Amino acid sequence: MAEVGLLPFARVALQVATQVLPPYRTRFSKHQFTQPQLLAVLCLMRYEDWTFREAEVRLREHQELRAALHLPAVPDYTTLYRFLRRLEDDTVDRGLQETVRRLRGRRSRPVSAAIDGTGLSDTSVSTFFHRRLEQHAHGPRPRRPWLKWLIVADVQQQILLAQRARQARGCDVRSLPGLLDVAARGAPIGMVLADAEFDSEANHEHIRQRLGAKSIIPARRRGVPNGTIRNQMFRAFPKKPYRQRAKIESIFSAVKRKLSSRAPGRSLATQIRQALLLGLAYNIYRLRHRSAQRGCQQSPTLTKKSVSIDSKEFAEHVSPLSATLTKNRGRRGANRFNSRKLYGINEPSPRMPGPSPPDRNAALHRA
Repeated sequence: MAEVGLLPFARVALQVATQVLPPYRTRFSKHQFTQPQLLAVLCLMRYEDWTFREAEVRLREHQELRAALHLPAVPDYTTLYRFLRRLEDDTVDRGLQETVRRLRGRRSRPVSAAIDGTGLSDTSVSTFFHRRLEQHAHGPRPRRPWLKWLIVADVQQQILLAQRARQARGCDVRSLPGLLDVAARGAPIGMVLADAEFDSEANHEHIRQRLGAKSIIPARRRGVPNGTIRNQMFRAFPKKPYRQRAKIESIFSAVKRKLSSRAPGRSLATQIRQALLLGLAYNIYRLRHRSAQRGCQQSPTLTKKSVSIDSKEFAEHVSPLSATLTKNRGRRGANRFNSRKLYGINEPSPRMPGPSPPDRNAALHRA
């Protein structure tokens, strides 16, 4: 389950969805829920790893969450499912570009981009359960192919620049040019980091000639590689800048720990859309933390003039030992001590012992 903070996430998701989608699909729509509201609910589902029925129950329970999304009523789970089915992948990509624009702000310098892929399960059934079934069946059981999720990430900010999902079978070499072209629309790319899975001379040439960036991709260990750039990577590989590629593994870990590690759905199109929504929810999650940190600013309680006068008088009247004791005493004690010194009020001194009064019995005896 993700961290607590549904209301800030819902507000940011609604703002991003409003910039991407029009309020209604056609003029003949029911006008009960807007498209940005439904897209924000889908992002909430990926953020908390809810099912469609769980999303309906949670929205019915939390009135503040409905108010943050401006929902007049609770949408039915079938409404969310139908909206997910007609949602286009280009819409999710535009939402991802909107989050990149907000996260980058006024930054204009080129970024170091890393590209890699990971697997997402279509169900929440563990691999241990599958192994136990195979042991009882005395043989392998047929499994559905898992989903491959490819992303391009900025290693400095650790945000997603582009993403794509497909079935696990196949090679990812041909996916690199298209992903980098999409990522270059949101941020200028200065260096591309990838593992040996994306090694090819065509990918090096695309990065250096088309994007004008530096490519660092290790060559596969199958003898001396063909091609000028691949041979250069084989002879003198830059190890120090290549270490930054490991940060994309941290992004995969954060997504699977905080959000979800699966892309549920019966059809391949639904699973792909769930994976793309997972990347959008991660960028909104980072955008929510950025806005929360920006809002946490302390306001000064004292004016500059009063602070300077107090510190000057305090330095004149207080010895180092007294200043240490006053600091440990707390703010109330410091203010009381400082005000007494400013107005010339001395602390009451302990009473010195003096001569005792004459004894009454002794005086009567002398008389």
